[in-house]
Amino acid sequence: MIVFEDVSITYPGQDRPVLGHVNLQIPEGELVLVVGRTGSGKTTFLRAINGLVPHFTGGMLTGRILIDGRDTATHPPRELADLVGVVPQDPMSGFVTDIVEDELAYGMECLGLAPDVMRRRVEETLDLLGLADIRHRALRTLSGGQRQRVAIGAVLSTHPKVLVLDEPTSALDPGAAEEVLAALQRLVHDLGVTVVMAEHRLERVVQYADQIVLVPGGGLPITAGAPAEMMRTAPIAPPVVELARLAGWQPLPLSVRDARRAAGSLRDLLVGQQPRLRAVTAEQITLATTTDASVRYGTRPALRHVSVSAHAGEIVALMGRNGAGKSTLLNALVGVGPEPTGSVRVNGSDPRTLSGSELVHAVGLVPQEPADLLEATTVAEECRTSDRDAAAEPGTTRALLALMAPEIEDGIHPRDLSEGQRLLLVLCIILAARPPLLLLDEPTRGLDYPTKARLATALADLADAGHAIVLATHDVELVAEIADRVVILADGEIVADGATSHVVTSSPMFAPQVAKILAPQSWLTVQQVALALDESEAAG
Repeated sequence: MIVFEDVSITYPGQDRPVLGHVNLQIPEGELVLVVGRTGSGKTTFLRAINGLVPHFTGGMLTGRILIDGRDTATHPPRELADLVGVVPQDPMSGFVTDIVEDELAYGMECLGLAPDVMRRRVEETLDLLGLADIRHRALRTLSGGQRQRVAIGAVLSTHPKVLVLDEPTSALDPGAAEEVLAALQRLVHDLGVTVVMAEHRLERVVQYADQIVLVPGGGLPITAGAPAEMMRTAPIAPPVVELARLAGWQPLPLSVRDARRAAGSLRDLLVGQQPRLRAVTAEQITLATTTDASVRYGTRPALRHVSVSAHAGEIVALMGRNGAGKSTLLNALVGVGPEPTGSVRVNGSDPRTLSGSELVHAVGLVPQEPADLLEATTVAEECRTSDRDAAAEPGTTRALLALMAPEIEDGIHPRDLSEGQRLLLVLCIILAARPPLLLLDEPTRGLDYPTKARLATALADLADAGHAIVLATHDVELVAEIADRVVILADGEIVADGATSHVVTSSPMFAPQVAKILAPQSWLTVQQVALALDESEAAG
């Protein structure tokens, strides 16, 4: 179905290819997972499948790419639209209508299909993806999982043979992600659609893949193979694979189910030991508090009588399904959005009464899209502007960036940074004012495992230095690694608030992979297990 023959792709102004000498065959009806570091070339690989690279991006492509026999060099994207459907990372960015049913029909209208054919295919797509009950809903009112399924349906209704997806679950809660992945498996197994997807949340998808394509970056050769074989030595891997490598399990399990079957001896080794937890400062200085806070968007309640607090040295994770009220709570703490009823206090003050300079020195928010805060043409200029806005010593922001991301050069345009690099740059900009309260909204969206580990280390260091950190996230693995407390929201209300080990292990939806594998023991991360085994070996 998809054939790469000695393909190399080089963008203008670059002296080496993003992808070099790629030889690859993807047969019909397979789910292929594309794996690699942020900025390694995964998106370039995906865009080459439907001809966006190089027809729209520019650059030079050598070799040949065939999609069901059509050469992308002689067939631009419009001539591949009936073969290849593309679902972007942000579904809303690709929608052109307002209503679910209209969006499903739009692609077919562009292809000039007959009205009776469009009607039949819309009904088929509604049933296949479980969208019938929301067919008349406005797209803006849908949850993240519903939007993703509509985006898939919009391209699926044109009956493509290949479906390409870029980070389809990165912004979704665990339940919504399962919905989307179940829909994709149905397409592969029941309809024979070839699905090619890039995804950083490997713990969600690796067990469903028929083939893994590893993109190492730097123009190095791409490798592909069976998931278990590729994961044995892959430089990035989900916790289930990391735990299997640590324990030496053979064959390598890719699912929690298979790992539990192999974990008996490991559980025996860990009997009587307890996970080592991050020590929280003894000073319980309250830096943020909401008391009976409620927020409405028009007639729709977003927060309902929420009372929560965050203390110096503490990392609090806000969790819950898409639309539960996590971002609304963060916005209330920074004083934006509809004015809440009840009380919201940051370091003893109402954030809405603080001046701009007072606010940046009291609380900092890293939004879901960090690039929204970047406006200069170079990293160096962003750092200088940050120092000026924060009334900090010249060089403060640049020094922070040198610690967190030493590879970022002064002259590069911020928009040319990877997703993870932009996040770290914005974090340094926020930290230049040294706010005691730091808020982050979905900070790991689009981040690979190594970059996420670097962010986790930075946040733990900030908490150790006395900052209070509140992060809204769907990333259960990050929460297991760094959070001291977890607050779960549902329909704007708090339904759980307690120690991480208690809250996440009591919920199958929010439990990390290690907790599921080693239950009923209370381990949350591979690092906790590794430390315990090292200590046991040293004592023995």
